[in-house]
Amino acid sequence: MSTQSKVLITGASSGIGSVYADRFAQRGHNLILVARDTNRLDKISKGLQEKYGVQVEFIQADLSNDQDISKIENVLKNDADIEILVNNAGIALNGTFLTQDIKDIEKLITLNMTAVVRLSHAISQSLRHKGKGAIINLGSVLGLAPELGSTIYGASKSFIQFFSQGLYLELKDHGVHVQAVLPSATKTEIWERSGIDLSQVPPLMDVNDLVDAALIGFDRKETITIPVLKDENQWNNFEKSRITLLPNFSSADVAQRYKN
Repeated sequence: MSTQSKVLITGASSGIGSVYADRFAQRGHNLILVARDTNRLDKISKGLQEKYGVQVEFIQADLSNDQDISKIENVLKNDADIEILVNNAGIALNGTFLTQDIKDIEKLITLNMTAVVRLSHAISQSLRHKGKGAIINLGSVLGLAPELGSTIYGASKSFIQFFSQGLYLELKDHGVHVQAVLPSATKTEIWERSGIDLSQVPPLMDVNDLVDAALIGFDRKETITIPVLKDENQWNNFEKSRITLLPNFSSADVAQRYKN
């Protein structure tokens, strides 16, 4: 019998989302699983209930669709037992920005960014009021690396990182934690669905290893978790360098190099 809070996980029918479902169920949490594939959701839900004795609900939803986003927003606003939101649903696109279809780009923006913002907004007020809970957002190391060539996908994940850090600052004094997980290339179905040639990507991390590492970071209250990064001082130094820029942004004067 579960005594833990409820966790809502998007993109829960496969890959990273399904492993998060397993791990949170193992911890005794009841679950709400969200994805497009009803058959998979049903199978996963029954398996987790039988394995861990928790309650598992599932909702069929396509979070690139405005009406389906609204449906999940309502769940988050009306179910007071939900205390953890995992924004995992997302897509990647094959090709370059100039070769990608604008409709596909718009779909990516809606799923990777708009849905994350709307669902986070839907739950943040109640978590703040309760003084506890968490939001986990799945970003990507590509959000740090325009040099790797995934322009629109990388930009969407850069947004997730910034959004998560900003939301963390808004909620941290109210007992609510926000974590952005930045995976490297991971062995999931996103590659097949996006039509990306696996021979053109670096070695893939096992999805179980990724989620287990991410949850260690979650338990440590990390704001940014990069499971592949061996030396955490590299990230700490990156952040320190960024923060040293901030005092220079408060000036009415143009920098000397831009003066005639």
